Amino acid sequence: MELDEELEEPKRSGILQSTSKRVRMIFSVMASPNRIDILRILNSKGPLTYSELKSLAGFKSKKESGKFAYHLRKLLRQSLVALNKSERRYTITNLGKLVLSLARQIEERSIIESGKMYVRTSHESIEEFNSHKIIQSLVREGSLPLELAQKITEEVENRIYKYQTTYLTGSLIREMVNSVLLEHGHEEYRNKLARLGLPVYDVQEMLTNLDNVDNGAEGLLFNTGQKVFAEHLLTNVLPKDVADSHLSGDMHISNPGIWSMIPDTIFVNVKELIEDGVILGGKYLDVSRITSSKTLDDVTSSLSIIISLLSKEASQEIVLDGLIPLFTKHAKNIPELEQKLTDAFSTASTTSKYNRKSTDVSIRLQLGSDLKIVNAIINAYKNYTKITPIPKIGLIVDFDKGKISDVSDALSEIIAIGGKVMFAKGEVSSYGITNGTTKNSGPLAITLQSVSINLPRLAFESNKDETYFRARLALLMKPALSSMALRKKDISDLTRRGLNPILAKNTQYMQRSSVSLIVNLVGLKESVFNILGFQDNKEGRDVLNKVIETAVDVATKKGKELGDTVAISMIETEGSSRFANLDGEKYGKNSALNSMDSDSYSQGIVLKASEISDYTTKSEIITECTRLSKLLNGGLLVKLDIDQNATQADIKKSIEKAAELTSSFKPVKKVSLCGECGFKDEPFVDKCPKCKSSYVI
Repeated sequence: MELDEELEEPKRSGILQSTSKRVRMIFSVMASPNRIDILRILNSKGPLTYSELKSLAGFKSKKESGKFAYHLRKLLRQSLVALNKSERRYTITNLGKLVLSLARQIEERSIIESGKMYVRTSHESIEEFNSHKIIQSLVREGSLPLELAQKITEEVENRIYKYQTTYLTGSLIREMVNSVLLEHGHEEYRNKLARLGLPVYDVQEMLTNLDNVDNGAEGLLFNTGQKVFAEHLLTNVLPKDVADSHLSGDMHISNPGIWSMIPDTIFVNVKELIEDGVILGGKYLDVSRITSSKTLDDVTSSLSIIISLLSKEASQEIVLDGLIPLFTKHAKNIPELEQKLTDAFSTASTTSKYNRKSTDVSIRLQLGSDLKIVNAIINAYKNYTKITPIPKIGLIVDFDKGKISDVSDALSEIIAIGGKVMFAKGEVSSYGITNGTTKNSGPLAITLQSVSINLPRLAFESNKDETYFRARLALLMKPALSSMALRKKDISDLTRRGLNPILAKNTQYMQRSSVSLIVNLVGLKESVFNILGFQDNKEGRDVLNKVIETAVDVATKKGKELGDTVAISMIETEGSSRFANLDGEKYGKNSALNSMDSDSYSQGIVLKASEISDYTTKSEIITECTRLSKLLNGGLLVKLDIDQNATQADIKKSIEKAAELTSSFKPVKKVSLCGECGFKDEPFVDKCPKCKSSYVI
């Protein structure tokens, strides 16, 4: 045993000497800042060619080529860098990453041990405190005059040294700078320098209450980003009076986190997009281009991709037109067409989610055209609805030149099982927004409609003076429309810089596109009848019409001034319940609501399907629909409320009757859905008739 140990001892000694020599060689490599820089570049940039690495490392002249080759050779010999011979690219090895991490720790620890103040920065490094960097930030970020920046920095530096701390962070220094700026009355500069983000408590709350988060980690990160950009919008982008109007509840901005980034609704001729092809310029890693498609497989595959990608570029809805002529040449095999379309809808149903629900995708079908293709699309959509618990795609049926009775059987079945169907004459979204473009010069038309005005709030503060009420409405609309024009400019700028590649490529970077600005009115009935005190009679309805006319007149004049199409709508918005809650806190709960059971103000018009058979074109509510549809140039949402227990035959009669009475309507029916197996083919309340689960949605 002792002999074995004596024999092993020289081996151990040799290994230790060899290891010690290797460590010394590695430390000699770390002694060169140039070699550490090369490791940092490869670690951050990934594999690079010889010339790319040489240039990024700062060895740009021919005289320095030998010096660079020497340093690279040292790194290769110690296996800190490896060469992929097939690709001729250099990469950092795991050992190289370990050495780089050690170098960073040594650098940080040396600063700490020196007793000097150091700063833990937001770009993940520790640096020695340098007051000149504060001056640079004040001038660069806050646009302060140099003399004022030096004065503020001197005061901040004195405070830092008073604290006698060796541990600083970038955010702490910024807080001190902003505090000094406020003390000296420089609030405007402070707003430019403010750090956007969430308090630690809010972040912890988000991580604790994950029940409110959809889509896992991606949803959590998205919600956080939304809050940051919403704060940026309200603090630094919007005029102060507009931001204050939103925060106080005079008006509502939907989706403030993406308000300046993407439009709300896009009307698109998908036939032109698919036939012309779409080049995305490398903006999506999984798709570089959508080439011109000819076969049915290619066309349906392109349709699915376009739906998924376009939904990233709109916050509320994509309205797809042109499907009927797109598939006319493929009408020889209808069963195959239906199957391919069902697959395309199912594949594309994972659309983007920018608010509480996903971006809607609606397929517009014009009746009076090729009925074979129309029926094929409707049947494919019916199949998709049956296999999809909550459909994210819907249909918009344009019955301006055709009869609803031709397709009402299939559509009533779709509505009965929870499908989304809208009926309208002309180009209308499922929200009721009208495409105001008369001469669209490209395949895309855009609407910006995320501003709603709280009419009950204006009425409360008008002391029952109808003239003053309308004057306040006109005054509020002007800055709101100016902010919408600013929003259009911001979206155009970001689109040109590549944020919305499909919009960019198909509108020549927003130069060849039509954009409509639409302001939404909320709570009109409550304002006129409940607060201003008018009766729901001819005189009261005349006042109601005058309010809309005032809004339309202001919008038209402002549109001419801005050079944009500006319109007024009455559609659904989440701002309605927010308005009602804020006004309830301020003026007393239910003080203005039409119904004591309601928690939101009126939006558009609601027709009861159970009563519609008794209506005629001269009925009061139908007359009101017709009149408002003509006045509101941005769109009116008319909902057809269908009873949960209505049969398919009942639904068929209701939609055919509604089509005779009004130019657009949206059937709405609550459908029971089993949370376990997804069953929804027939009404049920307590238990799923298929799997007997009591988890009913």
